[in-house]
Amino acid sequence: MIEQIDSTKIKILNEKANKIRELIIEMLLTAGSGHSAGSLGMADIFTAFYFHILNQDPKNPNMKDRDRLILSNGHICPVRYAAMALRGYFDISELQTLRKINSRLQGHPHRTSLPGVETSSGPLGEGLSQGIGIALAAKIDKARYQVYVIASDGEHQEGNIWEAAMFAGKMKLNNLTLVIDRNNIQIDGFTEDIMPLEPMIDKYKSFNWHVIEVDGHNIESFINAINEAKSIFEKPTVIIAHTIPGKGVDFMEKDYLWHGSPPNKEQAKEALQELRTLGNKIISEHQ
Repeated sequence: MIEQIDSTKIKILNEKANKIRELIIEMLLTAGSGHSAGSLGMADIFTAFYFHILNQDPKNPNMKDRDRLILSNGHICPVRYAAMALRGYFDISELQTLRKINSRLQGHPHRTSLPGVETSSGPLGEGLSQGIGIALAAKIDKARYQVYVIASDGEHQEGNIWEAAMFAGKMKLNNLTLVIDRNNIQIDGFTEDIMPLEPMIDKYKSFNWHVIEVDGHNIESFINAINEAKSIFEKPTVIIAHTIPGKGVDFMEKDYLWHGSPPNKEQAKEALQELRTLGNKIISEHQ
């Protein structure tokens, strides 16, 4: 089981999540391209993973028994890069190279470029199959590491997601946990207008998955959900994490037009001012 968490640690994690959001805005402004909404929306979950859940070591990113974290919707990689930099995988200054030629931080993660990244991504819908392959290999090798896959809700419009879900249920991969970023948007609108996904819970249950729903911005609830997943022995687990796209930046929140857009200089200034005000509030609450 993952170490239990107290209120002091929760406040520290909330502070880190807010800092990650600041780094995302700064990265996207410098790059002049990239995905704002989903990256900001997943900051709390990536904070929970990199600063509490994952059995990993930034100084030894390829250690054999490390937990594997697969990012299927690779376009939200700014949040992963920011979390990794803050955790110590590489220097924070490198974040300013996002999407630049010869940078290790491309618009989709590249496995051989950056230690600590398990898979390359690109076409949506592939990450779950990649995670299943790794989880099945762990079973064959009798390894004890956990495999976590992060996927978007929109990529559940891809048929290969459901083929993978069917296979994972058949193989009873209890070492596999899928986290769905249920933010209800995709690049050209709201998911339920374009291709409805509900009922997500019933669909995954029918494929023999254990299903948990959480508020994706409540770090304690998410950590508790991961602990619950680790207690399930007969099937894989999916955590449907309800998130707000653009979380923390008022003019971006719940607006699908920010799915694939970066802020300009004035928008970034406004966003950073809002996030820094919130960050100061979080710090003052636990001093």
